[in-house]
Amino acid sequence: MTMTTTTTQLNPVNAVLRTPPASPAAAAAYFSASLAFHADVSDVASALAAAAADGTDPGFVVLDSRSTASWDQGHVPGAIHLPTALVPEQAEQLLDRSVPVVTYCWGPGCNGATRSALALAELGFQVKEMLGGFEYWVREGFAYETWEGPAEKAADPLTAPVDSDDCGC
Repeated sequence: MTMTTTTTQLNPVNAVLRTPPASPAAAAAYFSASLAFHADVSDVASALAAAAADGTDPGFVVLDSRSTASWDQGHVPGAIHLPTALVPEQAEQLLDRSVPVVTYCWGPGCNGATRSALALAELGFQVKEMLGGFEYWVREGFAYETWEGPAEKAADPLTAPVDSDDCGC
């Protein structure tokens, strides 16, 4: 009896390559689209800081989609507070449709920013979601506001460079 062995049996494909990578063209389209839908915490912070230093407008508004108790616990300075559930009824009064909106919620484990971004898009607003949410804003060492006033924590060395403002990304 003769046994045949396939290449797959000799060199089993690992879990990473079990589904092959997309073509370069498909990957470029996907990642380009991702950047149209997302902004990261350090880019948002950098744009807000540059606008504040220059006395200019950053060209977008930041929207905190969490509850009032969460907002009071801490939020991005200058953000607009609009809980996700209230977006459909209050967005028109609080936001200018011509100004892009960057939404955030607690962090990567929360989809409130995604749900508020969807509601805003359905209302005709241009919108991006801030990846990492408030959790990564604080973990990267950016100043925030609480019901008691301004606050800041040291950058977490697992999320941001300790000796530099630029992560090199």
